[in-house]
Amino acid sequence: MKITVLNGSPKGEKSVTMQYINYIQKTFPEHELNIINIAQKIKKIEMDETYFKEIINEIEQSNAVIWAFPLYVLLVSYQYKRFIELITEYDVQESFKDKYTAVLSTSIHFYDHTAHNYMNAICDDLEMKFLGSYSADMDDLFQEKERENLCKFAKNFFEDVKLGATSSKNYWPLEKHEFKYHPSFTNDKIDKENKNVVVITDSTKDDSNLSAMVERFEKSFQDGIEVYNLNDVDIKGGCLGCLKCGYDNICTYHDKDGFMDFYNKLNDFDAIIFAGSITDRYLSSKWKQFFDRGFFNTHIPVFKDKQLGFIISGSLSQNSNLREILEGYAQWQHANIVDFITDEYKDSEEIDRHRILQNKQ
Repeated sequence: MKITVLNGSPKGEKSVTMQYINYIQKTFPEHELNIINIAQKIKKIEMDETYFKEIINEIEQSNAVIWAFPLYVLLVSYQYKRFIELITEYDVQESFKDKYTAVLSTSIHFYDHTAHNYMNAICDDLEMKFLGSYSADMDDLFQEKERENLCKFAKNFFEDVKLGATSSKNYWPLEKHEFKYHPSFTNDKIDKENKNVVVITDSTKDDSNLSAMVERFEKSFQDGIEVYNLNDVDIKGGCLGCLKCGYDNICTYHDKDGFMDFYNKLNDFDAIIFAGSITDRYLSSKWKQFFDRGFFNTHIPVFKDKQLGFIISGSLSQNSNLREILEGYAQWQHANIVDFITDEYKDSEEIDRHRILQNKQ
């Protein structure tokens, strides 16, 4: 059989994840594993529609697809997330429909389940036949028992594809969100009590609800607050997984773009509000880029004791995995979550009332 492997590591063929794929290929030489370095070549994929269509054609010609990736901040990498968005933007979902699929990830076993849940949901949204996932530790290939487990997983996957096994659907489509938020305006302003508050958003003119909610939040304070839009931040690319930051917390991009300076400014704030719209089963890839690039601090909880809040446009209540990811991020940072405010209330006055009440606490 021909299996297309979509590589989600920015390191390409040299990634740890691909060593697991290579081991599977050597163990099962009767199957052809065609590796496509998605994350490493995301800029070319974005800019070259012909190249993107060549990748889709490879998928169409395959018997099955393996999504293989390292974990990046509780999920897949920004680059991989961007590719998933392009599937919808280019309207090629049909090319994935009814394809057998599985997930293989490598990590240190920290929130693997949220990354796997996300990919399972994406595969269900694409109407693929999901046959399961395998979570490998970074050094499992050095252990005989773990190599055996990996081969068992691969063998079962190949056999299920060959036999045309029945797969279960675990995630149903999210409800289409059509509510239009109309903010109210009030002279009852909130006293920040000498606290510094910032909103980070990725809103665009197409995110009318998100933009309006951010504006309403901003105007709720007596002395104003800071608002940063990620689309205005100088970010040259996603995290490369090079770990050069491991020595001194200096990102390899540090003198090439403005992200480190921007991110370090956030240390001056007591409360940070993250504002975004749900895109597929997460926020946008721009937000994923933000979270990934913030890893130049490695595992240091730089937002320790800060108050975090989330303003979200979209079906958050139907997306418990996303909420768990955001809660997990706050826990990792040793920060406190004040609340999640969404436009799911479908009542503009109710949304405004909750926002004001939360900020008076």
